[in-house]
Amino acid sequence: MMFIQLRHHVKVGGCAFYLGLLILSSSVIADVQFTNRTDEQTFNHQYTGEWEFFVGGGIATFDCNNDNYPDLFVAGGSSPAKLLINESHKTKNNALHFSHQRQKSTNLKSVTGAYPLDIDGDGILDLAVLRVGENILLKGEGNCKFSRANEHWGFDGEDKWTTAFSATYTSAQETKRNEPILAFGNYVDRKNDKGPFGTCDTNSINRFTNGKFDKSIILKPSYCTLSMLFSDWNRDGYADLRVSNDRHYYVHDGEEQLWKMLKKPRLYTEEEGWKSFKIWGMGIASRDITGDGMPDYLLTSMSDQKFQILEDYAGQPSYKDGAYKRGMTAHRPYFGNEGRPSTAWHAEFGDVNNDGFDDLFIAKGNVEQMPDAAMKDPNNLLIQNKEGKFTEVGQQAGIADTGKSRGATLSDLNQDGKLDLVVINRRVDMQIYENTSTKIGNWIAIKVHQKGSNTRAVGAWIELQANGKIHHREITVGGGHAGGSAVANHFGVGDVKQIKFRVTWPDGEESKWHTKEVNQIIVFKRK
Repeated sequence: MMFIQLRHHVKVGGCAFYLGLLILSSSVIADVQFTNRTDEQTFNHQYTGEWEFFVGGGIATFDCNNDNYPDLFVAGGSSPAKLLINESHKTKNNALHFSHQRQKSTNLKSVTGAYPLDIDGDGILDLAVLRVGENILLKGEGNCKFSRANEHWGFDGEDKWTTAFSATYTSAQETKRNEPILAFGNYVDRKNDKGPFGTCDTNSINRFTNGKFDKSIILKPSYCTLSMLFSDWNRDGYADLRVSNDRHYYVHDGEEQLWKMLKKPRLYTEEEGWKSFKIWGMGIASRDITGDGMPDYLLTSMSDQKFQILEDYAGQPSYKDGAYKRGMTAHRPYFGNEGRPSTAWHAEFGDVNNDGFDDLFIAKGNVEQMPDAAMKDPNNLLIQNKEGKFTEVGQQAGIADTGKSRGATLSDLNQDGKLDLVVINRRVDMQIYENTSTKIGNWIAIKVHQKGSNTRAVGAWIELQANGKIHHREITVGGGHAGGSAVANHFGVGDVKQIKFRVTWPDGEESKWHTKEVNQIIVFKRK
């Protein structure tokens, strides 16, 4: 294996502070702090448009110029999308700062979201751009330049209302080449005069073979999808497709779905352990929160959120809900006089105080003027303690925006070891928050690379040992609400000075355990 140490930082905090974090005292909760840098930018950006842009508004987070600072591609709806170049390293104290890079290929209208991934295996990240209309694949040319690749790759972008995306790669058991499989989730069929209720459009699978996309495989039934995620839910080496659907438009006949990814995909059945349930499904966040080595899934909705934990039924996708027990429902605004339920969109796990326990951000906002839902609906920041309970700190932390939020990213944008936050709002300026917390724990970030088509090792698992605990992290493309990230995997580790980690590659081969000092970014390359 090959390591590259990109940056080493001075350790923040100490043992006494970490013990305080473990019990999650009220003073430590108050120490989680974000500073709003929005007014310091030289641009503004809103997600705009009429009813076709009530949903969507995602962010793609990735480094497009190899300077180690993640850049952003942000959806604009009826306004042009923007490619935002990270220039935080040019500012005093690395304060978050972005510049808008204008180019024809990225200044697209009707964009609902985007996801970064390496489609052609050249080591440069590309973009899958979701739109109301034709979806567009942008080939990364290096140095943040992109070119339209639909025709070059034989991709039919169709004319749909696309609101969800995920990708995986064929496994070594299927083919000798690890080539991408793209899934596109569509909402209401805009061409159906009987709509919008009960007129959900179909979703599709697109396989990339020898440099070209095959004809789409249609997934039926489809139920107005707003998020999808390829995930190896039972760690058998194969990713299946979880789909979250909006019952507002499927009304009666739909449900949440899990597709078994055979050559001809099929739905898991009740006989196989899948339990039918219906929500106003909008976003998916995945992380092993329970510590059993399997991914858990936070599903956003209107009213309360769902937190799905795999039951002890060997080999069966049977889940129980643990949101209420853990304090993750976030079902109503936490300040003001609103008694109506919340509307949740993008959700993302991440350790914002680096204490070794993943926290949870949830973007909130009324669809438009739905009278049965809260109008002033602040975004959530839920801090996890060692017992697995989550406590709301959004207002104290300074991120309790009440705009109609949609997509977001929770990533270390200025490379100081602390997770920052960017939120897209509907018809209100996007918000850029820098994590300026001072009393936090140590951290490490790991980038994983391999040769071949699947250069970012999508489907790999990182295991990291710290404080007698093993963190299990699956590398995926998808989930969230209309946007995702391809950045280093960030781990908070508390007061420890060294960690051990290993990688299980997508083909099942395990690396050796490696010991590393904390407070640095590691690039781990497979030989």
